[in-house]
Amino acid sequence: MATLKPFSENLRRLLPGVWFGVLLAIALIATPAASTSLDRASFGAVARAIFAREAPTSLILGVVLLVIERRDALARHMATGMSQFSTEMVLAIVALFCTVAGYYGLEPMMEQARTGTGTVASLTFLQLHAISLALFGAKGLAVLALAWKATR
Repeated sequence: MATLKPFSENLRRLLPGVWFGVLLAIALIATPAASTSLDRASFGAVARAIFAREAPTSLILGVVLLVIERRDALARHMATGMSQFSTEMVLAIVALFCTVAGYYGLEPMMEQARTGTGTVASLTFLQLHAISLALFGAKGLAVLALAWKATR
């Protein structure tokens, strides 16, 4: 059991930085490069493919971090009686929520709005896209805060 603690601690410190790097690369490199070099339809297809890979990656990284933080919080509670709920857990939950709501919730509605077959008549594609972008930004901030807290 002594060898697992340093490994999980290393993961707890490494994964938020890797996760933030992935999000930053998508936001600052992949999607801008695709938007400037492809026509609108091709860019949409590439962006959908990028986010179709980012969402499961974010889910995996978020769940792994949440499990590590939950285990550490339980150990801390057993040793000191402190609360089992930590800031890191909240940040991981926020990032997971943003992933689920943004990709798995909004993406199907965006596709319906884009093709004009949507049942969400009150929101346009651009409005759904803005909400999705805000959730991606919120996820990025939560993951950045996780990475910052992991260095302390």
